[in-house]
Amino acid sequence: MSFRPPKGTDDILPPDSHRWRRVLGVFDDLAERYGYDLAITPLFEATDIFERGVGEGTDVVQKEMYTFEDRGGRSITLRPEATASLVRAYLNSGSQIAMKLAYSGPMFRYERPQAGRRRQFWQVGVEYLGEESAEADVEVIGLGYRFYEEIGLAGLEVQVNSLGDAETRSSYRAVLTEYLTDIADHLTEDSRARIAGNPLRVLDSKADRDILVGAPAPVDYLSDQARSHYEAVKAGLDRLRIPYVQNSRLVRGLDYYTRTVFEYVATGMDTAQNAVGGGGRYDGLAETIGGRPTPAVGFSLGIDRILLALGLETDETTALDAFVVVAVDEQWENGFALVAELRSAGLRADLELGRRSVKAQFKAADRRRSAAALVVGDEWQRGEITAKNLGSGHEERVGRDRIVEWVAALRG
Repeated sequence: MSFRPPKGTDDILPPDSHRWRRVLGVFDDLAERYGYDLAITPLFEATDIFERGVGEGTDVVQKEMYTFEDRGGRSITLRPEATASLVRAYLNSGSQIAMKLAYSGPMFRYERPQAGRRRQFWQVGVEYLGEESAEADVEVIGLGYRFYEEIGLAGLEVQVNSLGDAETRSSYRAVLTEYLTDIADHLTEDSRARIAGNPLRVLDSKADRDILVGAPAPVDYLSDQARSHYEAVKAGLDRLRIPYVQNSRLVRGLDYYTRTVFEYVATGMDTAQNAVGGGGRYDGLAETIGGRPTPAVGFSLGIDRILLALGLETDETTALDAFVVVAVDEQWENGFALVAELRSAGLRADLELGRRSVKAQFKAADRRRSAAALVVGDEWQRGEITAKNLGSGHEERVGRDRIVEWVAALRG
């Protein structure tokens, strides 16, 4: 019998995992530089958290959640997204001050599997909880933009919009409902069903995109306060020189968004699934799940889709700083000692434990994407190591007392 991973899930192994590690490492480093502390929440929550937080009228809740009853008779759901869980954790902490949190982990949605859309998928994200200023929106959007810059994603477009505050939503909803009712005969069945309960979700319909060209835009019905906030966000992006376009049809797919919403779009992807991340402000979510009023803004970025957008080019970054090649059998113990010394110095080092031939060891060094090979042979007795730069092919003898310095210099 041959076992395979469940449909819509994947095993991530080398060499693909090299790209995952690099991208996840860039995000972790960047989030820390921006002052976002790590947050870890359970993979599953009480179903009610997502039904109330994400929205009972969304596709996520109605069609896509993995929900089951545990042995205690409680309804449990594998998390389809992280924001509701992070808000729940923040409220449970009892904190009365703003909190900046970053997360990374798998999410679960029962969808039709395709490229960039998996049933288990990996997201990274940040949440700025307890801060209502437009500057918080700017910082969050800017962090995501810098992340894509650092991983080298070309053709990125930042799309922004405002859904307005409670006052805006009330007046806009009435106008939109009237418009959609007039054109209902031309809409898909799903969109017609949403007109009465959640008309903004109709704007998110890709199947009805062409029909909705003339639909009223939420940005045209903003209250003075909501418009002031939105203008401050755009001015902040201009100051940081973050290019953006206004997409008046952008509403995002979850009910909790208010005011600012945004998406990062990989324009080079020849697919409908070209949004590689997004987010927005969700000032009412904490109250929706039974907590105190808590303004907040954040984003989530899909790593699976980001790697798809980056393409399948070989990752040229090195995985190891040095690979130790033992040339004579009598030197294996010294080879082990050298690897331990390099690792203790903070360098990435390894060697073959199977005591294979020198040729096989060099092949292993190339396969492991090592920057250098350090040959431990008879010259060890003279206090020297043969060091080879595997990128340039340059080879030289280096004193054992200088080998850590040599490898560190090659790393740069």
